[in-house]
Amino acid sequence: MPSPLHLRQLPTVISGRWLTAFSSLSNRDFRNLWFGMVFLSAGFSMELVAVGYLVYDLTGSAILLGVVEMGFAVPTLALSLLGGVVADRFDRKYVIQAGQAAEAAVSLVIAALILTDRIHWSHLAAMAMIEGGLFSFMMPARQAIIPQLVQRAQLTGAMAINAAAFSATTLLSPAAAGGLYALVGPGGVFLAIASLKAAAVLVTARVRRVYPDRTGEPRAVVRDIKDGLAYVRRTYVVLALLVFTLVALLMSWPFHTLVAVFVKDVYNLGPAAMGLLLTAIGAGSLIGSLGVAYIGGRRRGLLLIAGAAATAAGLFLVAAIPVYYAAVAIMVLLGLGEGVWWAVVMALTMEHSEDRYRGRVSSIMMMTFGLMPLGVLPAGAAAEFIGPRMTVAILAGLLAAAVLVFAATQRQVRSLQ
Repeated sequence: MPSPLHLRQLPTVISGRWLTAFSSLSNRDFRNLWFGMVFLSAGFSMELVAVGYLVYDLTGSAILLGVVEMGFAVPTLALSLLGGVVADRFDRKYVIQAGQAAEAAVSLVIAALILTDRIHWSHLAAMAMIEGGLFSFMMPARQAIIPQLVQRAQLTGAMAINAAAFSATTLLSPAAAGGLYALVGPGGVFLAIASLKAAAVLVTARVRRVYPDRTGEPRAVVRDIKDGLAYVRRTYVVLALLVFTLVALLMSWPFHTLVAVFVKDVYNLGPAAMGLLLTAIGAGSLIGSLGVAYIGGRRRGLLLIAGAAATAAGLFLVAAIPVYYAAVAIMVLLGLGEGVWWAVVMALTMEHSEDRYRGRVSSIMMMTFGLMPLGVLPAGAAAEFIGPRMTVAILAGLLAAAVLVFAATQRQVRSLQ
């Protein structure tokens, strides 16, 4: 039984852990980068609600929802490796800024098309393609710049807090987007999205310029891409983490595109209800990300596996229980699992990569989003033929099986601290 002295020391230990977890925010440059991520993520989260509901409202087709999602994924797949080379060659801050400014402009154009009653689902698909291309350059630079702004001991906390920025905005923004959609329509939502992305540009402007490690002479782009791929192949831990990410996204992300189908066809509700579901996912993801920040560099291999297992459990439960308010609670579990494994995999991947390769490693991570149509389009088609509940149940089973295989075979990753 703990002594009274130990009990008195416990609050100090807990407080110390939280201070360590958030110590990266004491760095002005990382703090500004983080606030930029908050604004950008808020806009992206609102966009997820608006686009998903608007496409399904315009077309009534789950397959076309998948087509729009593929619009984001195809350029991500095609351009991510080039984006990684750019992140490893040029000022990473300005790569991020150029992408954020273009994001704001695209959202403003979509708002204008909606307000002038010229919007068509194909415009949203085109927007997704442009944004997929922009993310191919922005995200490798954003992930690669973080280890240059914080100390090594702060890296896990910084990565988790970075993931928490997305989670926190996913918690609040979807409900706001659903309410705005019902109140002022999609045009007003996209005006708000453009404003948030513009705010990201202004805040990130205060981050200092950061150049990557340029060891060696400049080389051709293709040779740099090949060099990055060879580095991943020979770095076992990084390769295993990238494979894990791909499998987990293929099995879990299709549900995010089917949320609108569940809301309309399973629960018979509207956009505000969809916003609450995504808010619940954000709440769970925020809890998971902050938990990773608090735990720090302890048993992260096991945390990675546990997070993916919780995600599979959440998918199975939402498929098994066709009750809206039960689904809201289940979304917290789903989001928690996703928040944990995503924060852990990003921290471990950056920690085990050399700086001169971090942009290219991050770009290969981004390519997993480009491969998501391999899961999204079949899931959309399956939802129309066998129903969304059976489709998600199958995805849950596949993810659970993959987690078991990974846990049994990847001892080196499982033992990572």
